[in-house]
Parts: sequence; C-alpha cells; structure tokens
Amino acid sequence: MSSRRSRDAGGIRGREAAAGWLFTAPALVILGLFLALPILMAAWVSVSDWRGQGSPFSSSVGFVGADNYRGILSAESGLPARDFGTALRNNFWYVVLVVPLQTILSLFLAVLVNRKVLRGRGFFRTAFYFPSVTSSVAIVIVFLFLFSGSGAVNKSLSWLGVNGPNWFADPRGVAHVVLGVFGIDGAPALLSDNGFLSLSWWEWLAGPSVAMSALIMLAVFTTSGTFMLLFIAALQNVSGEVQEAALLDGASGWQRFRFVTLPLLRPTLFTVLTLGLIGTWQVFDQIFVGTQGGPAKTTITPAYLSYTSSFLNNRWGQGAAIAFILFAIIVVLTLIQRWVLRERGVPKRKRYVPDAAVVGTTR
Repeated sequence: MSSRRSRDAGGIRGREAAAGWLFTAPALVILGLFLALPILMAAWVSVSDWRGQGSPFSSSVGFVGADNYRGILSAESGLPARDFGTALRNNFWYVVLVVPLQTILSLFLAVLVNRKVLRGRGFFRTAFYFPSVTSSVAIVIVFLFLFSGSGAVNKSLSWLGVNGPNWFADPRGVAHVVLGVFGIDGAPALLSDNGFLSLSWWEWLAGPSVAMSALIMLAVFTTSGTFMLLFIAALQNVSGEVQEAALLDGASGWQRFRFVTLPLLRPTLFTVLTLGLIGTWQVFDQIFVGTQGGPAKTTITPAYLSYTSSFLNNRWGQGAAIAFILFAIIVVLTLIQRWVLRERGVPKRKRYVPDAAVVGTTR
C-alpha cells in the first residue's frame, strides 16, 4: 500500500512539474531569445575584432582574447584607458552623491506625506511623484534651458556678481574649484605621481564638475518620487502596536524612528539602494541628450563611452568589453551592499542556572 501511494505521489509531482514547464516555456523562450542570446553574442564580440560589418560569427572575425579589455585597463594603451578612467571617475562621483541623496530625500518625503495630520496628502504624493513619470528627455531640456546663458540660474547668479555662463563649462571638479579660491591650484607630489586607470589621485579627488553636479541634482529630482512610494508602502506596513509600545516606553519621535521604524524598513532600504546603485551606474540618456560627455569629458560615463566606442568609432569589441566591466562592477557592489545590509542574528544568551545555595534557601 505504501509503495503504491509513493508511486501515485511521484506521478502527481511529475505531472505538476511537466505542467509547470509547459506554462513557463513561452517566457523562457522569450528570455532566451531576447536576453540570454544577446548577452552571449556580446560576450563573443568583447573577445573578437568585429567592426560592426556582417555577422560577428563569420569566418573573417578573429578571436583576440583579452586584448579589448587590456586596451581600456592598461595604462600603456593611451587615450582609450584614460577615457575609461575618466568615465569611471565621473560615474563614481555620480553614484556616491546620487544614491545617498535620493535615498535620504525619498525617505524624508515618505515620512512627511505618511503623517495622518497632514492635509492634502494625496496632492503632495502626486506632486512629489510627478517628476518620476515625466520624460527624462523633457526634464533634461528644461534643465539645459535653466542653465543656459540667458536662463534663470545665470540671471540669479548675476545678482551675486557671477556674470556669464562660462562657469558651467569649467572642466575642473568642484573640489578643485573650492581649493582654487584659497590659492591651491596644483597637486601635491604625493597625489600627482600615483594614480589609478591613467588618472592621478589628484584627478580622482577632484569631485564632479559643475555640469555633472547639475546632472546629479537632476537625477535626485527625478528619482526620489519613485523610491518615496516604496518607502510609503513599507511605512504603512509598520505595526501601530510597535510604535505605541515604544511611545509608552518613553521613546522620543527620533528614537522611535531610529530604533523602531528604520530597522523595520531594512528590506525596502536594501531594494532602494540596489535599484539606485544599478540605475546610477547605467546613466546614459541624460548624458546623451544633455552634454554629450562635455565639457572636456567631465560628464562622460562608462555607459556613454560604450555607446560612442561601438556606434560612433566602430570599436564594437571595446564597447562590449566596457559593458561587461560595468556589469561586473554593478554585481560586485550589489553583493557588497547585500552583505552590509544583511540581517544579523541576535547573539545567543547564556542559559541562567540558579545557584544551589539560593535554590536551597527558597525551598
């Protein structure tokens, strides 16, 4: 009887597995054709000398191994390596500033519009979320109009004595601009002799340019609304009994947020940081529409550099190599972020064993 039941259970599980594969087969086929296959083709292009003409799998396309990767990572390769180092430096400062700012701002807005005492919460939620659903191209054009020579920003700065739009085309980083005010225009020997990816540490520590700083403000403005909705959904799932218990214990508003609300938002915080990290490392449309990498390549990013290498310079192998290096950077940083924000177990407490003398006296 038991063997018959096991055979029937195995047959049911087999039929369920077959039905599951049947229902998921269309999605798997689509993912294979439009996701897995292009990735494999791009991987082959990154190790070949394909120039964009004909099929990348034709006999005329040769295998070059890691030459495309060495061409953008080796200091001896000259301009390609320096361009990649410049793009990585620009994108690094973009990520370092955008991800924390948009996370803090979106959390602040979520806490603000989630308060029950606030009137017109629906209006404020819509207003804060509206830039996220607006076309990024349209918003970039508006920002370019604001920062143009006759735009509102230059008109406002003229009242402070800053005349002309040349400040926006300054290729120096904001850190170098601030140091220049105090008369520090050159790099010390320690920062000028050493470096990484064909750039000195003085260039790495320059910070974003003025143009990149404007794009950073643009990114924070357009993405905070989306992440605000995620935080609102998480805040509404926080149990009111937990908040009341903390209030009865005498916790202040900041203490309730710091020690009760924020730990409960850890999964949402991980999601927001992960999406922000991926999105900022893949920034392309703002650069393509707004600055084309200028001024003096201070807004060029790895994604935009991959595009120009492939579609403009016909160096498809180099462009694919940049894309895979960018993919590796995103994966590594995401894993590190996941490790930092992981759930840490509560340390086990030692079991209390009463003293024999105490037990004897209580009997």
